[in-house]
Amino acid sequence: MRTIIAVIGGQSNVSDEAKKLAREVGRLIAEHDAYLICGGMEGVMEAACRGAKEAGGTTIGVLPAGSKSDANPFVDIPIATGMGTARNVIIVRTADAIIAIDGSYGTLSEIAHALDQGKTVISLHSWPLQKVGVDKGLLIEASTPAQAVELAFTHGEKTA
Repeated sequence: MRTIIAVIGGQSNVSDEAKKLAREVGRLIAEHDAYLICGGMEGVMEAACRGAKEAGGTTIGVLPAGSKSDANPFVDIPIATGMGTARNVIIVRTADAIIAIDGSYGTLSEIAHALDQGKTVISLHSWPLQKVGVDKGLLIEASTPAQAVELAFTHGEKTA
């Protein structure tokens, strides 16, 4: 079974730098022959999907609304949940590891769900939660896209 890596992060007001990081992360996930799962919308999610598609990868978008047409143009498999932010649980439970880039409260909720499930989160310019005592074994900071993807594959858990 192929590895599934989630990319979570900001949707609106995302900096060009965060989009550049996300695009590179998406490309590297595809080059590792893994699936990319995300929320399927704009910002970090769209940039990551774009990078994965440019490298021949497969992308899955778990959408908050009930219409597949809401997906960004780089999503291969849109899943229209109609669940709003509750869809964050689906993204996290499906992923073997999670890479957080930038982000606001929706990203924070995905990080919290992942940590609650004991899943590794790689933080690439996202929430600095080690400062409030989050286990360094579950929330690992990365400084580059390559390091983030390598850490995701090293520390992610394969689910069957």
